[in-house]
Amino acid sequence: MATSSGGSRKLLWLLVVLVVIASSAAATALFMVMSGDGDDGKAMAQEPETIEHKAPIFVEIEPFTVNLADDDYGSRLLYAGISLKVADEQSQALLTEHMPEVRSRLLMLLSGKQAADLASQEDKRRLAEQVKATLEAPMVEPQPELAIENVLFTEFIVQ
Repeated sequence: MATSSGGSRKLLWLLVVLVVIASSAAATALFMVMSGDGDDGKAMAQEPETIEHKAPIFVEIEPFTVNLADDDYGSRLLYAGISLKVADEQSQALLTEHMPEVRSRLLMLLSGKQAADLASQEDKRRLAEQVKATLEAPMVEPQPELAIENVLFTEFIVQ
């Protein structure tokens, strides 16, 4: 029994030493995580930058109907509603002030199209670029830069 008792004591001391070492390692890890460098603590404490949301500016062009160029099926019509997304209020004001000229330019552009030229999505994208180019031509001299970001078709019916 004496040997058995000595083996238990060695096992007990081994367990105590392991517990002390594990506790020391845990305490060291906790200290390193909690203290950290000044930069890391500040970076975690700072809130992320908030991105300022800028409301989009749209210029609505009332829907209109235009006769398309004749094709194999005869005379066709286009009913279109267009909205222009502009970059600034100056562009919005310029387009609004000159709305009759804007509508006239659009009617002239669209009346030269055939129904087949407006069928696919790619055709509509191409038309949007043409609308943008048509409207960016100066309406007054000198004209400040007109910043049209996007041409949006809100209604589009070919009949």
